[in-house]
Parts: sequence; C-alpha cells; structure tokens
Amino acid sequence: CMCLSKPAVSLCISCGDFLGYFSTVIDELDLTDKNREAMFALPAEKKWQIYCSKKKEQEDPNKLATSWPDYYIDRINSMAAMQTLFAFEEEEMEMRNKVVEDLKTALRTQPMRFVTRFIELDGLTCLLNFLKSMDYETSESRIHTSIIGCIKALMNNSQGRAHVLAHPQSINTISQSLRQDNIKTKVAVLEILGAVCLVPDGHKKVLQAMVHYQKYAAERTRFQSLLNELDRSTRHYRDEVNLKTAIMSFINAVLNAGVGEDSLEFRVHLRYEFLMLGIQPVIEKLRAHDNATLDRHLDFFEMVRNEDELELAKCFDTTHVDTKSAGQMFELIKKKLSNTDAYPHLLSILKHCLQMPYKRGAGSIQQWQLLDRILQQIVLQDEKGENPDVSPLDNFNVKNIIRMLVNENEVKQWRDQAEKFRKEHVELMARLERKERECETKTQEKDDMMKTLNKMKDKLQKEGVELRSAREHVLDLSSHISNISVSSPSVNFYLRTKSIPQPSQPLKSFNWSKLGENKITGTIWYEIDDRRAFKVLDLKDIEKMFSAYQRQQKETGSMDDLYLSSRKVKELSVIDGRRAQNCVILLSKLKMSNEEIKRAILEMDEREELAKDMLEQLLKFVPEKSDIDLLEEHKHELERMARADRFLFEMSRIDHYQQRIQSLFFKKKFAERLAEIKPKVEAILCASREVMRSKHLTQVLEVVLAFGNFMNKGQRGNAYGFKVSSLNKIIDTKSSIDRNITMLHYLIIIFEKHYPDILNIQQDLAFIPEAAKVNLAELEKEVFIIRSGLKALEAELRYQQSRACDWGDKFVPVVSDFITVASFSFSELEELLAEAKDKFSKSLKHFGEEEGCMQPDEFFGIFDIFLQSFSEARHDLENMQRRKEEEERRMRMEAMLKDQRERERRAKKSTGGSVSEEVGEFDDLVSALRSGEVFDKDSKLKHKRKRSANQLADCGGRERPVTKVNY
Repeated sequence: CMCLSKPAVSLCISCGDFLGYFSTVIDELDLTDKNREAMFALPAEKKWQIYCSKKKEQEDPNKLATSWPDYYIDRINSMAAMQTLFAFEEEEMEMRNKVVEDLKTALRTQPMRFVTRFIELDGLTCLLNFLKSMDYETSESRIHTSIIGCIKALMNNSQGRAHVLAHPQSINTISQSLRQDNIKTKVAVLEILGAVCLVPDGHKKVLQAMVHYQKYAAERTRFQSLLNELDRSTRHYRDEVNLKTAIMSFINAVLNAGVGEDSLEFRVHLRYEFLMLGIQPVIEKLRAHDNATLDRHLDFFEMVRNEDELELAKCFDTTHVDTKSAGQMFELIKKKLSNTDAYPHLLSILKHCLQMPYKRGAGSIQQWQLLDRILQQIVLQDEKGENPDVSPLDNFNVKNIIRMLVNENEVKQWRDQAEKFRKEHVELMARLERKERECETKTQEKDDMMKTLNKMKDKLQKEGVELRSAREHVLDLSSHISNISVSSPSVNFYLRTKSIPQPSQPLKSFNWSKLGENKITGTIWYEIDDRRAFKVLDLKDIEKMFSAYQRQQKETGSMDDLYLSSRKVKELSVIDGRRAQNCVILLSKLKMSNEEIKRAILEMDEREELAKDMLEQLLKFVPEKSDIDLLEEHKHELERMARADRFLFEMSRIDHYQQRIQSLFFKKKFAERLAEIKPKVEAILCASREVMRSKHLTQVLEVVLAFGNFMNKGQRGNAYGFKVSSLNKIIDTKSSIDRNITMLHYLIIIFEKHYPDILNIQQDLAFIPEAAKVNLAELEKEVFIIRSGLKALEAELRYQQSRACDWGDKFVPVVSDFITVASFSFSELEELLAEAKDKFSKSLKHFGEEEGCMQPDEFFGIFDIFLQSFSEARHDLENMQRRKEEEERRMRMEAMLKDQRERERRAKKSTGGSVSEEVGEFDDLVSALRSGEVFDKDSKLKHKRKRSANQLADCGGRERPVTKVNY
C-alpha cells in the first residue's frame, strides 16, 4: 500500500481500475444516490484514503472472529437462554452489553455483505426473540437499549429496513419496549416508530403496533400510556425533556405522515383521540420547560391543528366549529343538509338514536361505540374500501355497501316509476271515459238548448205582437181616465184596510223595498188586493218551507225529499248553522255538561275547571238578543233543542251572563297581564337610572367628545356635547391605513390602554337591551286596558250587590276579595309607571335631548346598538391579536428552522463535504424527526398538506370540514 505522502506512486494503478475498486467499496456502503454522487465527486486523494481504510478493515486479522454475523447471533441466542438460568454480576452484564454494542457498530460500519448475511441467518428474529424473553433486570439495563439500537442500525440500511418492515411482528415487538421504565430505551423506541411513520408503508404498521401495545399494556384506550408519560414529571430535567420531545415528535409524525399528508379527515380523526386524552392542557404545561426543540414540536402541533380547524370551518361557511357543543355541530349539519335529499335520512338517524339505550349496562355503551365506529369507517375508508387507520370493524366495506344501496335505489326508482306510469294510465283512462260522457252530455245539452232557443224565438215574436196590442190599449185607457178626471174632480180615493194572517212561528225575511202608502194611489198597486191570494196559498206549507229555524236535512235535489225530510227532523235549532257547529266543537273540548258550566260560572270557577283559553272562546258564544227571543218562544220544547241551542238557552237564564264571563276572564288574566307589563316598566326605570349613573358611560362620552372635537374643524368642531345618536356613527369612520379598523376599534384600543374599566360598561347597562324593546305608547295602552277592566268589574260588583243573591252564586264575595287585592297591585303598577316616566324624562334631559321627542325604545335602542357594536369590535380586535400572535409564532419558528439549517450547512461545509461513514439514511430521518426539521414549512410533507387543504377548501366530493377544537 502506497503512502499518501507519495501521491505520484498512485499512477501505478490505472485510472479505470481504481474507479472500479472504489465503486465496489461504495456499493458495500449502501449509500443513497445523493451521497453516492458526493463520494464520486471527492478529490482523487480523498477517494484513495477511503479505499485504503476500507481494505485495511477487511484485512485486519483481529476482526476475523467478529467480522461475520454468525458470531453475534450465537452470542445473543446464548444470552437469551442463560438469562433465565443465572443471575449475572455487573461485570458480566457489561461484557454482554459490549457484545450487543459491537453488533450495533458492525451493522453500521461493516460492508453490505455483513448485513445481507445477518438477514439470511434470520438475525432480526434473534433480536426480537431476545426482546420478548428479557427478564426484568435485563429489560431495565443498557442491554435493552443496545438491542433497540441494533434494530435501528439494521434499518439504517435500505435492505435491512425493508426486511424489518416485511417482518410480521417486528414493529409490534419493538413497541412493547415502551412499557419499560428506562427513559433511553423509550426514546430509542419512539424515534424508530416515528421514523417508520415517515417511510413508505410504515405509517399503518405503527398504528397497528399502537393497537397491539394497547392490548399488551392493558390500556383503556390507544396512546394512553404516551399521554401519561407526557404529563408525568420525573424531576430529572434532561431525561424528562428528551422523553417528552420524543413523544411529541412521534405524535406529530403519526398525525402528519402517511395518509395524514393528504387527508384532512384522517388528521382530524386521529387528533381527536389525543384531544380526548387531554393533550391540550398537557401542552400548556410543557411550555414551562422552556426548551427550544420541545417548543418547536408543540408549535407545529398547534399550527397544523389551527390550519385544519380553519379548513373544516370553511366548508360550513363559518370561522369556528365548537366541537364541544353538540348543539352547534347539529345546527351546522342541519343547515348543510336542509333542502337536500339527505335531510330525511338525518332525521331518520336522529329518530333511531332516540330509541337507542341510554342507561348503563345491557351493552348500551357498546351500541353507541358501534355507531361511532361505523361513522369512522364511512369517513376514513378510501376508494378501495381500506381504512388508513386500524379498522375498528372487520369486513365492513363502505364502498360495496353504498354500491348496494345505489342499486337498491335504482331498482326502487324503476319500480316507483312503473307504478307511477300504471297509475297515470288508469287516471288517463278514467279521464277519457269522463270526457266521453261529458261530450255526450254537452251534445245533448246543445240539442236541448237549440230547441229551447227556437221556442223562445217563437214566444218573443208572439209577445211582441201582444205588446204592441197592449200599448194601444193603454193609450185608450189613458185618454179615458183623463176624461173621467176632468168630468169628476171631486172623487175621493182611500186605501183598503189590510187584514193579513199571522204565522204561528217566525219566518225568514223577504228582502224587499216597500212603497210608502202615500205612493200607492194612482198606481197599479191600488187595484191589487192580496187578500185574494191568501185564499189560495197554503200558509202552513209556507211556514214549514221558510221557517226561521234551521232544520237538519238530507242532501237531495228533490223538493219532495226536502219536504219529507223536514217533517222527520226531531232536533230544533234556531241559531245560525256555522255558529252552532263552532259552539258544539267548543263544548266537546270543554267536556262539561251545561249544568256543570253554569255552576262553575256562578261559583266564579273556584274549582279551576275553566281554562283561560276556554273562557275566551265562551265569550264568542254569548247569547244575542235575537237568539234569546227565538229560544224563549220554544222554551217548552227544551228537550228537542240541539246541543248548541240548549246551551245558549240555559246560559241565557244566568243573570248578566256576559258580564260574569268577562269578569271571570279578567280575573284569571289579571296576574298574567301584570306579570307581562311590570318587567317592561322596571326595564325603563332601571335603564334610566343606569344611563344617568354610569361613570363608564360618562367616560366613553368624554373620550368620544374629545375625538370629535379633535377630528372636526370649523363649525362642526368646538362642541360642548353631541346627540346620543352620534354614538352609532362612530363605526362609520374608518381608518385610512386599514379599512378593517374603525374609529370604534381604535377607541377600544385606547380604553384597554388607559381606561380598562370601561371595557365592563355592559355590566353597568344591564337593563338597556330590555328597555330598548319597550314601546311606551303600547305600554300605556296595556295599562289602560287593565284600568278599564277593573272599572267594569267594580260596576258589575255594584250591580250584583244590588240584587238578591241566588243559591250557589259566589260572585260578590269572590270578586270583592279580588278587587281589593287587584286594585292595590294595579296602583303599585301605576306608581311604578309614573316613576319610570319621570326618570325617563330626566334621563332625556340629562343627555340634552328634548322631552317628548324620543320614546324609550328609540332612546335606549341607541345605547343597545352601541353596546352590540362595542362587543363586536372587541371580538374583532381579539381575533386580530390572535392572528397576529400566530403569525409571529410561525415567523419565529421559521426563523429558528432557517437558522438551524444554516448552521448545519456551515457545519457540513467545514468538514470538507465528506460523508460520514457511520451516518445513514434512517439516522438522518431520526435526526430530522428529533429536531423537528422534518415538519418544516418548506418540507415536502408540508407542501403536500397545503395541496390537500387547498383541494378540500372547495368542499367538493366528500366534504370533510374542520375548525378550532378547545379542550
């Protein structure tokens, strides 16, 4: 071997041969394409050094015994067998640990054929069996950590990594080591699991491993032990920070790698598991460690969470979805599905949920768990019917089920359509038959009409001739009468005395316009004598046909049938049919006999049998005078009366029935009316006091006045005050720098800085919102109605006191007591109203407003709108501040990551660009995961997530919304 101090000797080997030797050495190192190119780009001397170093290692006689994996596999198998038989001393443990450490070094540094041989001899199974068979002492020793290091070293080689991932139990067995107390072991395991998440086909294996660990460690739910470790304090700062950093890096890898790169649904689903385990308050506690690397992982967790939540909210056209509120989530889903074909299915789901068991036991929790898992499958399964997470249900393929439903719906649609066509055919045939009959009828009617027209034509011609003849006769008579008038001027005319038969019962009226007696003389009516007609008419038949009483009759077109029917009716009804029907409906609702209703009215409903709404309806069926007159004529036929007629008749027997009902209704409604009015009066009174006493409001006005005088010039400035309505114009003045900032926003910033107490102004003006709803005119009208009702009640009481009291009549004592109490309560209300009006007038004067020009709803409405705008503006500022803080945190994080990358770049440059022999691809991944660089915003992972989020923002296809979830 030539000395490097004599580079010229290297010319003895041809350039082509050397490159072939060097390529063989590089192949043994199993480098990535990028590192391989870097090696070939090195200077010739550097290549010669690497070549010589590797050849020397291979030819070293001291390493012949340990240069093959057989040695290490035998030793580890021996250690696994002996640990169950002997208790080893500390020195023996150190020797055994050295063997494992040597294997770890060999897997990293030996040529590729060493790794290949190790795999062929099933060395991985040897390591996994040793992990599974460790006793407690060994599992808590450095040997355990070194074994994990051996697996990590094996995975640093592409062939070894593929072998580990292909092994059915490797990741599961590795995850079992999380149960140990040794922090270094846990950190090593978490780094492997986190890095496996980032390699192809590794993410789901890690999720399966965590489900395996859940059963192995008897966890209540997946990831529970990790969250416990994250929240536990060991009081050893360095170890604690290392472990918690490893846990957070693992959580970020699980959430954002694999399917999590593109699937918002998956990230939200999996993150919800961590949130339910209480990760959010734990993250807040972790900030106290003040460690840059740990904070970087915490920042990334919250940053991605906020982005996902905003994307979810966009799909519901809102800025925030409170996933702790079942009501808000239901309203969003309801709004999204309203007026869609899916809405009935939502109602069906809710209806069936109502029928699911709610009590503990009997499998109720498991039934709700089943529903939850079905929904998870629907949300998470991809087009192939595969769940990116561990499937909670076996043989549940959402795509196949939907295809079956689609086919079922299509068959149902065709069946429904065929049934629809069949019905339409039947309807068309029926319509055709009807049309044919109609045509026949119309044709017959046409023929009959033509015959009738011909007859009418003949009749008109005949009547025309008779008319002309009659006119000639009239002219002759007129001339004759004139002659008589001239010759006999002293003839006196007089009217006959009428003797008209009287009906035995009231009859319907004939709506005519009667001529006065002074207009009869000289007309045709003077010659007509209706007494002749009375001798011919059947007056009894007329009475039956046109009686004023309504008789129940069958619907027939024949007059004979109508007549016969009227003779068979037994019930007697004299009131209007529709009114009688409504009255019967009311009585059926009351479910009381006439006697019971009468008793209740006389007793002023002491037993509370008559509800207020029933009394209100009874007022509509007070017997009128015409009803009473008709009913009195037939009081001897009481048993024949219809239900409504008999009710009205019996109620008419109660003295002052209408006034009693009105009094009883007023009595029942009095407390309710008072309860409705009093809060309105109190709202005006209290609001008037508040606006006059509030120091915070005075400060607001003072600051606004200063702003106005400062901003306005000329006549508009130099003010000593302003109308309160100007408060709501503050929001109209916008900043010239940022149009989203108004003068009100700016005022709140001033208040936060100089007048922090003003921010609680809404507590000073608590009654303003209620007072803004009160219309004083309507309020006084309501008070007037109560006052009038009391006066009417007092008048009725005086009347009832003036007459003899019937048995069972309790009107006087009951109403007397009521008026005593009611008058007092009403006087209190009137005094309160007078005080409220006085205070309101003073408050108007207090603010420089003219009395009588503004009503309470207008005056207090100004303050109500201002308070609402004030609250909204504060909320806007809080959102702006939060966005600003998030942006600053993001910029700090980016600056830190950029600075770290720059330091790493300079460090690599200072080493001359050489590639370390002991650093491989998997180590780079673990290092980037540990530092958080793998989650950098500029990384491929972040770009993929951005693209998937943008695709989801339009809410196309399967909509998967998200926003802020606070736990």
